[in-house]
Amino acid sequence: MLRQYELVEKVLDYDPQADEAMLNRAYVYTVQKHGTQKRASGDPYFSHPVEVAGLMTDLKLDQATIITALLHDTVEDTLATIEDIEAHFGPEVARLVDGVTKLSKIETMPENERAAENLRKFLLAMSEDIRVLLVKLADRLHNMRTLHFIKSPEKRQRIARETMDIYAPLAERVGMYEYMHEMQALAFRELEPEAYATINTRLEQLRSQDGGQVDAIALKVKQRLAEAGLRVEVYGREKHPFSIWHKMAERHVSFEQVTDIMAFRVLTDSEEDCYHALGVLHTTWQFLPGKFKDYISTPKTNGYRSLHTSLMYENSMRVEVQIRTREMHRRNEFGLAAHWAYKQADKADGQVGWLRDLIEIVEQSHDAEELLEHTRLAIYQDRIFAFTPKGSLFQLPKGATAVDFAFAVHTDLGLACVGAKINGRHMPLRTPLSNGDVVEIIKNPGAAPQLSWLAFVVTGKARAAIRRAVRLKERDEVAAIGSKLFDEIAARVPARIGKKAIRGALQRLDMDEPDDLMYAIGAAKLTDREVMEALVPGCTAGFEEDEEWSRRERAISIRGLTPGVAFELATCCHPVPGDRIVGIRRKGETVLVHAIDCLELASGVDNDWIDLAWGNRSVGAVGQLTVTLYDRPGTLAEMAGIFAQNKANVTTLVQTQLDHPFTSYDIEIEVQDLAHLNRILSALRASDAVAQAERQ
Repeated sequence: MLRQYELVEKVLDYDPQADEAMLNRAYVYTVQKHGTQKRASGDPYFSHPVEVAGLMTDLKLDQATIITALLHDTVEDTLATIEDIEAHFGPEVARLVDGVTKLSKIETMPENERAAENLRKFLLAMSEDIRVLLVKLADRLHNMRTLHFIKSPEKRQRIARETMDIYAPLAERVGMYEYMHEMQALAFRELEPEAYATINTRLEQLRSQDGGQVDAIALKVKQRLAEAGLRVEVYGREKHPFSIWHKMAERHVSFEQVTDIMAFRVLTDSEEDCYHALGVLHTTWQFLPGKFKDYISTPKTNGYRSLHTSLMYENSMRVEVQIRTREMHRRNEFGLAAHWAYKQADKADGQVGWLRDLIEIVEQSHDAEELLEHTRLAIYQDRIFAFTPKGSLFQLPKGATAVDFAFAVHTDLGLACVGAKINGRHMPLRTPLSNGDVVEIIKNPGAAPQLSWLAFVVTGKARAAIRRAVRLKERDEVAAIGSKLFDEIAARVPARIGKKAIRGALQRLDMDEPDDLMYAIGAAKLTDREVMEALVPGCTAGFEEDEEWSRRERAISIRGLTPGVAFELATCCHPVPGDRIVGIRRKGETVLVHAIDCLELASGVDNDWIDLAWGNRSVGAVGQLTVTLYDRPGTLAEMAGIFAQNKANVTTLVQTQLDHPFTSYDIEIEVQDLAHLNRILSALRASDAVAQAERQ
């Protein structure tokens, strides 16, 4: 453990302007507050925050971060408060300590919820100050180093799994590869002890059999580069045990078949020397096609920069070589922390663009499970590079589409997206992008994202924004229907309904805004009687439901067609009143009416399109659903009950898949309009019998 004077001297070595007195005060404060508390190892508890602060000094972080590391457990584990911290060390340190403390208050939550909430708090904290993340990562790293002292195997496994799933990927995403590798190694040792021991044994055997070969290769590479006039450092490195195991599992290969267990790094003085060195190596030894990556001109999202290549060395030996400048190497090992100048945060801004995307996902996610899905998508997927027509470069997950690209450029562009040109050609929005594609997004300010886009987008940012927009759109549409129904209900009340009556109704129904009332009416959450009674208490005495009043004429009319022209509703998308619709005019045939977001329209670009709208008689349409039920007794009856309660007549029900514990059905039902269909979908999704319900 670092002694007080040693810690202070380490800070003053790289920051002579640091407040020595405050650093001393923070050290003494954490020792006093933690007092006689012990860790599982038997060491004094204050040894932990002191070691975390030591890790921060290794990264040469600012004084506020060092003090935060010293104090990060005081609020959670002692009688100290945030107010005490602010009084002694100022508002900046108090804010940082509060951020770290919030990340730690998750131990009593259920495991799945804890993982999701952990991510939520991480990202929200990062949105305020990246230093909170750096302290938390150092805190987790030190806890992993002492994990073996915890007696409970279940607790060790939980902490190791959480580290592998959340903390190590986040360390990787901010470019802190040293932290990532050590966390993975320690977690791997706990989660897969036999595999860890086996791979380490094989690595030891490899070292004993090497006979100096690695040093000989490094010397040969250095000599060849020196002959070309380059001043370089060359050394061999061993692949980490977890990386070897992951590659063996991913590619289904044996230890002997992993070709890059030993790799070599070349450190140069400048970027130009990197490319010069690459040329020298490629002309000296044959390079392996498909194994070259240029992360200097196109860095990874975390700022990682290097040239990667694989060579066929003497005796057909494959050798992996990484070429980078010394400055790149320093940043690559410790990422954001290695060059974080808090007073000049704009310099680091280019490295944290992915953080802004994740923060936006947090704001738009509906619940913890949805957040976890979106953030895991954002953290784990491989990347491709695509350009705007003006040459701006965007990194996206492999398999990303034009819609993902639109949301990556800007959320507003994604929301207004109606089409795309990829390399100058009109292409369907669902087209996967390839490296180097130039993507032009065609937008319409009046457009809105379609639910069907969720079937092909892959980025968490796009999925979160689409779901949020669809939810808002559905609510607006249901509220609009509710407003019309309200007028009909109000006409039946024996009094003139004004703003005063509506305010009274909202108060009686415990609602805040008139829109809440209209939505509740449109979603059938309130009966006519309940609304009337809320408007004028006592007015429904002796009220009888007028069956004729609620009866609807079963007919469909379309505006925008020439009188006498026949039409059909397309069976591919089953449009219902409330959907935006267009007609496709086919020679010698009737006009086929599609929903505007129907995927079939993409194959009919050259057809004659007609802008259409629903007429006054627009009821009795057919909606098509796909419903997945849990395969247990009573679920089918419960689904049928939902249809009956919502007065929907089932015309077709076909079982499409039986895959225990689920059963899927394609269902056609007669509905009045889109709001009616959405109410049915909402009721289905709320049922414990239903695993999934979607409109086809």
